[in-house]
Amino acid sequence: MRVVALVPGGIGNQILMFPALDELKRYYPNAQIDVVVEPRSKAAYRVSKSVHEVLNFDFKDRNSLADWGNLVGIIRDREYDVAITAGQSWLVGLFLWLTGIPTRIGYQGKGAVFLTSTLPFNTSEYLATVYHNLLQPLNIQTPCPELSLNVPKPDIDWAQKEQKRLGVNETGYILIYGGSSLSSPVKSQNPIYPVENWQQIIQECQRKQPDLPIVIFKGPEDEQIVRSLVDSYPDIKVTSPDNTGKLAAIIGGASLMLTTDSAPLQLSVAVQTYTIALFGSTDPAQVLPKSEKFLVIKSPTGKIGDISPKVVLEKIWGG
Repeated sequence: MRVVALVPGGIGNQILMFPALDELKRYYPNAQIDVVVEPRSKAAYRVSKSVHEVLNFDFKDRNSLADWGNLVGIIRDREYDVAITAGQSWLVGLFLWLTGIPTRIGYQGKGAVFLTSTLPFNTSEYLATVYHNLLQPLNIQTPCPELSLNVPKPDIDWAQKEQKRLGVNETGYILIYGGSSLSSPVKSQNPIYPVENWQQIIQECQRKQPDLPIVIFKGPEDEQIVRSLVDSYPDIKVTSPDNTGKLAAIIGGASLMLTTDSAPLQLSVAVQTYTIALFGSTDPAQVLPKSEKFLVIKSPTGKIGDISPKVVLEKIWGG
C-alpha cells in the first residue's frame, strides 16, 4: 500500500502528525508512507520513524495552476492508494480528486465534496489526536499514541560532545528557548516572551541554583534575543543545533525545558523532558497532552508578554 499525507504548517505540526504516521506504519508495516510538506517543515522528518520520502510544496504560496498541475503529475506518477490531508482547503481537496487516488481522507468542511471519507475537525481537541482520527476510515480505531522520535545516532553523539563543550554533561542544565524563529503549530499572537522577563528569570535561577547551568538555544533568527541575554549574564551557555535531530538530543539531555509555545516544545514532549511552557493566545489543550511532565502557564490576557516572571519562577520551584 502506498500512502501520501499532505501536512501543511510548520515543524510543530509535522511532529504532532507523527503518532498518526507511526500508527499507520504499525498497522500496515509494508506500507510506503510519503508526505507533502512546506519547505520550512522538511527538517522535521529527520527524526521520523515511518516516512519514506518527503516532497516539498509551499501550500501558503500563491501557486499558479502550473504549480498545482506539476504536483498532480508527481503524485499521479507514484500511484498512491491512499491520500490523507491534514488541512481543510477546498483547493487541496480538488487537487486530490484530480490525482485519481482512490481513497481520499480529510476533514469535513471546505473541499470535503472531493474526498471519499471525512471526519469532523474538533478545534478544542489535542491536535495529535485530531490528526490520528484521520486513520479511522482505514479501520484503525486505537487511541492516539504518545509522540515519539527516532533521533539518528550521529545527532545523539553530537549532543554528548556539545554537553561536554558547554561543561554541563555532569551537572544537568536548564534549557531555554525564547521563541522567535520556530513557531507554534497553532497560530498565535505575540509568540515572543520579552527579553527583560527572561533576564529576571535567569537572574533568580542563578541566585537560587548557582550550580545548575542555564543553556540558551539559539535558532536561525534568535541572534538579538540571545545576544541581549548573554550580555546581561555572560556565564550562561549558548547552543545552536543545526538540525532537528541534534536539537531533540540536546533537549533530551536537559533537566528542565523552559519554552514558549513552539516547535521545540513539541520535541520536548516527544523526548519526555520535564517542561514548562508559556502560552499566549493558543489553547494549551490543542498542542499539549495531559501529563505531569508538561506544565502550562497561560497568559490571562492572551498576550505572552503579560506572563509575570514571578509566576514562571513559582512554577519552576514549585511545579
